[in-house]
Amino acid sequence: MVERNAGVPPDRRIQFRVGIHLGNVVEEAADDLMGDGVNIAARLEGVAEPGAICLSEDAYRQARSRLDLAITDLGETSLKNIAESIRVYALSVGSGAHGSTVPVAATAAPFLPDRPSIAVLLFQNMSGDAEQEYFADGMVDDIITGLARIKWLFVIARNSCFT
Repeated sequence: MVERNAGVPPDRRIQFRVGIHLGNVVEEAADDLMGDGVNIAARLEGVAEPGAICLSEDAYRQARSRLDLAITDLGETSLKNIAESIRVYALSVGSGAHGSTVPVAATAAPFLPDRPSIAVLLFQNMSGDAEQEYFADGMVDDIITGLARIKWLFVIARNSCFT
């Protein structure tokens, strides 16, 4: 996709987000996979920047000696509906990423849209009840999803708001 997107206007680019986790998977029916392995990979996909790949620590440990890409340690990350926080690593894919210690995204000029932009900051759980964290995260996800449906508005990715 990096090669395909070269020279393509920003509004015509296709960028994937990929989440990779190494864990158990249960096959409920044909083509229906379930379990923590699937859930964590799906949540990692949501953490990944457009065009990037996020790995859990389990997947990273298995693949790190085989990777010649810029890798960024995103640290311990709480994922929605996952009980324990997970250390997440981001891979930068594209020209200049091989053998580099600085991710390509950090050196490239940011994309600036020609339309209004909005960022939704995380809600703070002020109730003291840890169970309400999921509710607060869900509210933020729903707001971001709703705003993303407005074509004339550029919505900043949730994980970009973390920083």
